Amino acid sequence: MTPSDSDHSSNRPPSRRIAEELRAAIGTGRLAPGDKLPSERALAQQHGAARNTAREAIRLLAEEGLVTARHGSGVFVREPQRLFRFGSDRYSRRNRETGLTPFRLEADRQGKEARIDVVGIIRERPPQDIAERLNVPVDEESVLHRENHYFADGDPVQIVSTYLRWDEAQNTALTEPRTGKDGIYGRLEELGHVMTRARDEITARMPTPAEAAVLGLPSGVPVLEVLHTSLDQEGEPFEVSRYVHRADRTGLLYELSVE
Repeated sequence: MTPSDSDHSSNRPPSRRIAEELRAAIGTGRLAPGDKLPSERALAQQHGAARNTAREAIRLLAEEGLVTARHGSGVFVREPQRLFRFGSDRYSRRNRETGLTPFRLEADRQGKEARIDVVGIIRERPPQDIAERLNVPVDEESVLHRENHYFADGDPVQIVSTYLRWDEAQNTALTEPRTGKDGIYGRLEELGHVMTRARDEITARMPTPAEAAVLGLPSGVPVLEVLHTSLDQEGEPFEVSRYVHRADRTGLLYELSVE
C-alpha cells in the first residue's frame, strides 16, 4: 500500500516541512520578491517548533537561492536580477562603434550603471586549459593575465580573466589598465588579429571560496563559467577570457543563424 501524502509529510524533519511551506508561498507569489519572511521566533511559534528548527528551514531556502539575509534587517525573498550577456553580437563592430565595451553596452541597454575594476595585470604561467587554447607553453610565463571585476548598479556580477600571448602583449598598451580606444580588441587589431569567429564553452558549477567572496554569493548560489576564445581572420586563437558570472544575476542570450 502506498503511504498517503500526509504520512510522507509527517516523516519529514520539521525544518523541511517549514521550508516547503515557505517555498510554496514564494512559488505562488504569496511571498513576493522583496517581501520579508517572518522572524525565526514567529516561524517557530507558528509551527510549534524550536527556534533552531526555523533557522534551519531558512538556511535551506538560502542554499537554494530563494531568500537572502540582510544584517540587522531580516530575511527577504530574493528579487530576480538578470544582466544578460548577449553572446552572439557582443563583439560585433557595430556594437564597438558605440564606443562602449560589451559589458557597458549590455548594462546600458538594461538601464544599469556599469563599473569595471582592474584588479591585476601580470605575466604568468597559464592554466592548462588556457595554454591549450592559445597554443602557448604551460611551463613558461607565456601569457599576460588581466583580471577585472564587473559591477552593475554597484553589485558584483562577474569576474573576467583575460589571457593574451606575452610575446605579443609586452611593450604595448595591453599591459596598462587603460588600453585606449576600442579596448583590448582595438590593440589586438593593431597587432594583426581581427576577430572573425568566437567560441564560447559554457559550464555551471559551484564557486571557489575566492570567487564567492568577490561576487558576494549567498550559500548555494552557483556560477556560470564562459570560456571564450577569439579567433582571427586566419583562424588563429589570439585571446582567451574566462568569465565567471553570478548565476542568479546573469542570463546568456544567443541568436544564431542556421545554415
